[in-house]
Amino acid sequence: MSDVGTSSEARLSSDSAAPAPQPEFPSLTEATRTWARIALLSFGGPAGQIAVMHRILVEEKRWIGDGRFLHALNFCMLLPGPEAQQLATYIGWLMHGTRGGLIAGALFVLPGVVAIMALSWLYALYGDVGLVEALFFGLKAAILAIVLQAVVRIGRRALKNDAMRVLAVLSFLAIFAFDAPFPLIVLTAALVGFLGARTGLRAFAPGGGHGSVGGAHVDDAETLLGEEMAEMPAAARRSALKAGVAAIALWLAPVALLVLALGGGNVFAEIAVFFSKMAVVTFGGAYAVLAYVAQEAVGTYGWLRPGEMLDGLGMAETTPGPLIMVLQFVGFIGAFREAGWDSALLAGTLGGLLTTWVTFAPCFAFIFLGAPYMERLRANRDLSAALTAVTASVVGVILNLAIWFAIHVIWREVQRIEAGPLSLELPVLGSIDWIAATLSALALVAVFRLKLGMTTVLAGAAALGIVLYAAGVLA
Repeated sequence: MSDVGTSSEARLSSDSAAPAPQPEFPSLTEATRTWARIALLSFGGPAGQIAVMHRILVEEKRWIGDGRFLHALNFCMLLPGPEAQQLATYIGWLMHGTRGGLIAGALFVLPGVVAIMALSWLYALYGDVGLVEALFFGLKAAILAIVLQAVVRIGRRALKNDAMRVLAVLSFLAIFAFDAPFPLIVLTAALVGFLGARTGLRAFAPGGGHGSVGGAHVDDAETLLGEEMAEMPAAARRSALKAGVAAIALWLAPVALLVLALGGGNVFAEIAVFFSKMAVVTFGGAYAVLAYVAQEAVGTYGWLRPGEMLDGLGMAETTPGPLIMVLQFVGFIGAFREAGWDSALLAGTLGGLLTTWVTFAPCFAFIFLGAPYMERLRANRDLSAALTAVTASVVGVILNLAIWFAIHVIWREVQRIEAGPLSLELPVLGSIDWIAATLSALALVAVFRLKLGMTTVLAGAAALGIVLYAAGVLA
């Protein structure tokens, strides 16, 4: 689910360095400045974000050691939601309690909230301007290649045996050909993994995980937070549990009030309920959940057109913060179009902020409720097997996302086929857009053959779109 390694027992390693004196414990003010710096540098998806955190917190500040960092990451990988943001929240909590966790987690999201909101405003106001359309036309080709890269990267790590490969194939068929809900796929895969572990099947035995992030080895003894911690004091457990319960209340209370006050058919109530459901099944990262969000936001609710989902993902890929921030764009456009307010921009702004709230409030709840007991959670073999199965199923779900994007980027027309339980979209082959197909092929070469970085590919694709528009190739 993350992009950061292959062995939960591995340790970050390089040439050993001379022991360094233990650093002084930072004040909350100093920690806040550091978390703000990490947030502003958190580009490139979870792998890049976690690498930035490791470089600053482990190598530079020596606030936490390699072992403890990976230990915390493994815990966050057991939870739904963006693992990098939750890792920041957890380490902030370890250092400065509930306040530290809230500051670290909120700052990790804040730059993305501001950036996506600004881009959403520009998109709503100027999205039909030729130059802007050309820029996003190019970005779509790059996003297609990046999603396919995610399929390959996660597949190499997750599909270690035939059982995992079968789970991936069945998950792909379930969502692509039978329109199965993403939450049902996740729950079914988790149940298969759990039962597989309980019955002793070797395919579901513990193995693999999250190992090397990169960088120099830092001994836990030289840092503020060692690998192993003493038993959590009862007062600290109570404080964390209270914060977790408060986070759940602050998450669910607005959802209930919106549904009761506005009715289930109101766009704000729909946004609150739909994205709350997403918050508890977002195993596998943003790419996995986006497959389901794209289907629902476009097909069921009609909030977006197919190509606009790619536009939003392009925004999230090129701004700091978790990729799941693309959901804020979805909520913004949904409320912008469906609220029926005189000020559509105000409606969109509130819709986007509501989406962000119900997406990230659960993340704080999960951390504060689970952190005091992370050792027991991480050591649970049945739970690990369930998550292993979910990771395998996510490969199939992300493949569906890539194919869905390809159909709507490369072809101008699609047709839906319905036959009993079968329900799928296929392209009208004669409607192929050769310019989009060529740009997509170039992006695939750049990603898989030339091994160019994500930022370079995105910038190059956007520039090509603008060049084609200036040359009169794009209308």
